[in-house]
Amino acid sequence: MGFLRRLRNYFLTGLVVSAPIGITVWLAWWFVSLFDEWVKPFIPSVYNPDTYLPFSVPGVGLLAAILGIAMIGFLAANLVGRTILSYWELLLNRMPVIRSVYKATKQIFQTAFSQESATFEKVGLVEYPRRGVHVVAFIARELDSGEIGLDAGHPMYACFMPTTPNPTSGFLFFLNKEEVKVLDLSVEEGAKLVISAGLVTRTGQQPEVIEGIDDETVNTLIRKKKNGAARQATKANRKPTKKKAAAKPRKKVSRRTTT
Repeated sequence: MGFLRRLRNYFLTGLVVSAPIGITVWLAWWFVSLFDEWVKPFIPSVYNPDTYLPFSVPGVGLLAAILGIAMIGFLAANLVGRTILSYWELLLNRMPVIRSVYKATKQIFQTAFSQESATFEKVGLVEYPRRGVHVVAFIARELDSGEIGLDAGHPMYACFMPTTPNPTSGFLFFLNKEEVKVLDLSVEEGAKLVISAGLVTRTGQQPEVIEGIDDETVNTLIRKKKNGAARQATKANRKPTKKKAAAKPRKKVSRRTTT
């Protein structure tokens, strides 16, 4: 039983270490392959290294996409590029359905990638969907109730309540300030709390999978903790005592009188 328990512990430890690495490598490979499939067919065969090599070179499509987007940004930053872009937007604005999609997408990207864009300020708790049930919400900004068509003079919070484990979707709430309990968490710690479904509460504080696998290990750790606390309490209560030196008997000095 001891060998099987150790083997299970080693397996779970290896899974905890290797799973994030494997998922990260898989996502990176998928991202690169996606751009290769989309962009490589548009690359001329003269500039495509796959034409001269017997194997496919990964990342060529991603590199070409980065260079192409940078070139579009360069053209949009000068007068000629802005003129071409204005004609392009004028053409899209005349299309009924595409016009709405283009404007919404443009606004989202301008807000997300703008250097002066505002981010979430705080993390709070909101009672939802009923009293006594709390959900994590990100406070976007403080506003007056008159800005959203209500009676003016009431300070409110614009809160975004994300879903777990995908925080990109969620709900937008406008709540009174007293209805939101602000937490002592940063936005990054709040995002970790949402993505991990409550498993990670603070930076570096997460469940110890290796040490808390079986009951025997837990009991051993509890005993060690109790013994350490008892030793510290014994040291704290122990006071150094100084031994008093035994008093030496005084010698009687006889006084002789001389006549």
